Amino acid sequence: MKTLVVYDSVFGNTERIARAMGGAFGGRGEVAVVRPDDAAGERLADLRLLVVGSPTRGFRPTEAVAGFLQRASASGLGGIKVAAFDTRLSAEETKSPIVRFVVKRGGYAAKRIADELARIGGELVAPPEGFYVLDSQGPLRDGELERAAGWAKRIAAASLPG
Repeated sequence: MKTLVVYDSVFGNTERIARAMGGAFGGRGEVAVVRPDDAAGERLADLRLLVVGSPTRGFRPTEAVAGFLQRASASGLGGIKVAAFDTRLSAEETKSPIVRFVVKRGGYAAKRIADELARIGGELVAPPEGFYVLDSQGPLRDGELERAAGWAKRIAAASLPG
């Protein structure tokens, strides 16, 4: 059984979240944490769980993650359990009412990733999750690495054998 965490990161925050998840999946078979360009078609063979994450950039995942999802759609994800996450600013905590309004209307990357994973045949095992940064370049909010590891452990318990 293989677990693959595919992530893109601009300032290192999403990478830190992805690696915390990879560590939490340890002990449940083979786990790889890779960037989209390193997630070629053969990496998708024999997968049990695929987790995809991106920073939210213009309410969407990065181009690298979008490209990975497009490539994955060629083979489909039938029978593979999937989950999606992003890193984001908190709309509630931002001082600008304009930014709050735009974020609430535009959304975050995780939902778009999850929707695409499901569209190409993946079986969603958790709602899309967001992990918070304090500013557009970070750092992560205190406790987010632990929260990411806990989220990954819950996903593993629900979708991976012992």
